[in-house]
Amino acid sequence: MTILDGKKISNDIKDEIAAEVKKMKAKGEKVPHLAAIIVGNDGASLTYVGSKVKACERVGFESTLVRMSNTTSEIELLDKIEELNENPDIDGFIIQLPLPKQIDTQKVLLAVDPDKDVDGFHPANFGKMALDMSTFIPATPFGILELLDRYGVETKGKHTVVIGRSHIVGRPMSILMGRKGFPGNSTVTLTHSHTKNITQITSQADIIISALGVPNFLKAEMVKDDAVIIDVGITRVPDESSPKGYVITGDVDFENVSKKASYITPVPGGVGPMTIAMLLKNTLLARERHVG
Repeated sequence: MTILDGKKISNDIKDEIAAEVKKMKAKGEKVPHLAAIIVGNDGASLTYVGSKVKACERVGFESTLVRMSNTTSEIELLDKIEELNENPDIDGFIIQLPLPKQIDTQKVLLAVDPDKDVDGFHPANFGKMALDMSTFIPATPFGILELLDRYGVETKGKHTVVIGRSHIVGRPMSILMGRKGFPGNSTVTLTHSHTKNITQITSQADIIISALGVPNFLKAEMVKDDAVIIDVGITRVPDESSPKGYVITGDVDFENVSKKASYITPVPGGVGPMTIAMLLKNTLLARERHVG
């Protein structure tokens, strides 16, 4: 069994990006600039955005953090998005989700300029991805592809089962794993909360990508020997024995499933670190696109 070490690979990618930025600086070129908008004071969101800012510092990017109060109106947020759309210095920006209830998330994501949508959430970018055109791939699916690529995990002709159909992970993964090329060329089954006999389906899978958000959902009896397991789940589970009062748990019963798997991602340290690395990669691509 091989651990798909997202922490190590994400650090390799950041080192590669930092080397690119160093070359830009040596030529006197503008370095990539990533902005993030956060509305409200959600603890997990603040931590996540903070880690993105630190990652920008590490690779030599410029970064801007726009903090807006929990009472921000939809109009105020849309005005701020328009400001970033029109700012030539900003190569890409993200809007940290979730947003407060008074704001229509779909309306907000549609307002982002597709050429600056480094999260890859805009329908224009999602449509290009589905058509195999050059575009921004959502950061988490992009990170999963990179892990499979760098570890040389064979995907051609394999049966991939995706658990979960979110627009952020499940649905794009089902498209990307079925596309021509590597990683891809697999036969994909997309499962979700209404799927019947899910164990029957997962037990036939060569590759399982679980993005359900249900701790320890995938058990050993649901997995065949030598399956490749990608665990996207990340849930805080209360645990009084932990100093923090909780433990981070994935969708997969790691202890038991890892005994049967050929490759598996840990939680934490698997898919999570890859998401930020690929957000930086998308920002680098955006900067190259704008210069071009």
